[in-house]
Amino acid sequence: MTAWFKRKEKGIQTATEEKKDTPKGLWYKSPTGKIVESEDLAKNFYVSPEDDYHVRIGSKEYFEILFDDNKFTEIDAKLTSKDPLKFEDTKKYKERLVAAQKKTGLKDAVRTGFGKSLGKDVVISCMDFNFIGGSMGSVVGEKIARGIDHAIKKKAPFVMISKSGGARMMEAALSLMQLAKTSAKLAQLAEAGLPYISLCTDPTTGGTTASYAMLGDINIAEPGALIGFAGPRIVKEATGKDLPEGFQTSEFLKEHGFLDFIVHRRDLKQKINLYIDLIQNNAVRS
Repeated sequence: MTAWFKRKEKGIQTATEEKKDTPKGLWYKSPTGKIVESEDLAKNFYVSPEDDYHVRIGSKEYFEILFDDNKFTEIDAKLTSKDPLKFEDTKKYKERLVAAQKKTGLKDAVRTGFGKSLGKDVVISCMDFNFIGGSMGSVVGEKIARGIDHAIKKKAPFVMISKSGGARMMEAALSLMQLAKTSAKLAQLAEAGLPYISLCTDPTTGGTTASYAMLGDINIAEPGALIGFAGPRIVKEATGKDLPEGFQTSEFLKEHGFLDFIVHRRDLKQKINLYIDLIQNNAVRS
C-alpha cells in the first residue's frame, strides 16, 4: 500500500512550547466527579447541573446574582486592615495581607454593596473565603457595622452572606470584639424595624456563626453547606462521642431547628425578596 503522504525531512517535531494544550479553567470537576464546562457552570448560578453541588463563590458572583443588572455602589471599598499587634508567626501579618490582596484583588474578607434587588433598595454584605479563609478581623466587623448603618440611613433591608473560617487569629482579641460590635449593630437595625436576612454558605464557622450569621430575622442556607462553631473533629474530641451522619450540614441544622429554610442558589434572589416582603408585610409578588 502506498502512503498518501511521506515526510521528506526526518527529525522534525513540534516543540513542546508550541503545542496547544486545552486552556485551564474551561472545565470544573465537582467533588462527586462530575465534569461541567465553566461557562455552563456560570450560567447555572455556579451549581453543578448533574449533582446539584453548590460551588464556592465570592462577593463578585453573589452580587451578580442578587443585584438588578449587577448595579450597586460599594461601601467603604478601600478600607484595609492594619497590624496593631505586630503579629508574626511563619510570616508577618502585614506580608500575609499584601499577599492576600494581590492574590484575590480584594482589600479584605468582606465587601458591602448598596443597590436594588427586584426593584427594592437593599444593602448586602458578602464574605470572601479566598481572603485568608474569610477570617473575621477588625475590618470585616467594621465594614459589616458600617453596612448596617447605611441600611438604617437608607431605611433598607440588610442581607449578610457568610462564608468564613472564623475569627482572624492574627488580630487576637480585636477580632473577637467584632462579634459584640456586629451584634449590637444588628440590634439597632431591629430597633429601626428593618429586616435582616442571614445567608449561611459553605463554610460558616467559628465566631461568624457565634454572632451575626445566626441572628437573622430569617436564617437561610445553601444546600450542603458546612455550618457550625467548631469543626467536627474538635467536637468529637471534646464530647468523646461519634457524631450523627451529616452533622453540621445545612440539612442537619434545618432539621434540628437552627435554620428556617434551605434555598437553592438559583432561587436566592426571589426567596430573599419574598422573605423581606413577608417581614415588612408588603404585598407578595406572584
